[in-house]
Amino acid sequence: MIDGLRLAVTLLTVVPLKVGRVDRDAARWAMVLAPLTGLVVGGGAALVLLAARPLGLSPLLGAALAVGATAALTRALHLDGLADLADGLGSRRPAADALAIMKRSDIGPFGVVTLLFVLFIQVAALAAAPHPALAVLVAAVAGRLALPWACRAGVPSARPGGLGDLVAGTVPVRALVPLTAVVAAAAAVAGWPGVLAVAAGLAAALAMLWHAGRRLGGVTGDVLGALVEIAVTAAIVVLSAR
Repeated sequence: MIDGLRLAVTLLTVVPLKVGRVDRDAARWAMVLAPLTGLVVGGGAALVLLAARPLGLSPLLGAALAVGATAALTRALHLDGLADLADGLGSRRPAADALAIMKRSDIGPFGVVTLLFVLFIQVAALAAAPHPALAVLVAAVAGRLALPWACRAGVPSARPGGLGDLVAGTVPVRALVPLTAVVAAAAAVAGWPGVLAVAAGLAAALAMLWHAGRRLGGVTGDVLGALVEIAVTAAIVVLSAR
């Protein structure tokens, strides 16, 4: 479990922990504990928002800085995955060709447009949220709930090697319901909107997981990163409602 927590933190945040054992067992715990890393990312963004108000910054500027902080705290890993997945799926090519496109280091037009669209939605929704600091914290935790669901038993890896192959199919299905209940209970600190944000984020991520799995044959590291951003965005939109 400790090795899994270290792996989760080092994979999903910029926090420099010493990495322990890296195998399928550690990968399983890393995915189960992934929502905890949302406290690091969301907490950092929340601090930015809390500091923006006394500095006299506008809600829009504060939201932009907070979203930028989440990118910095994750090394933009999930945003990179989102752009790569958009390019791969947008190509409308067979799975092997789409996976090859996703593996390239450059970003194509589909990736650029998708990044701009998602970041705009996140900033606008966060700026409109009644309690933006709480919203970004809840959304960060809720978004990472997509990872254990995407890595549940029965979901294959789209290709050998890499992060996707390491974590794919590692999480027992029986662990998902109690894990989801814990995350939803924690999100209830924001009231019913927090619980609805968890449900919306998970629903959006699972819909994309189904589509990506059908097109690519399974998950990759890019798919997992994209699912986090999609879930976070859906959760922030729900939490922006007044």
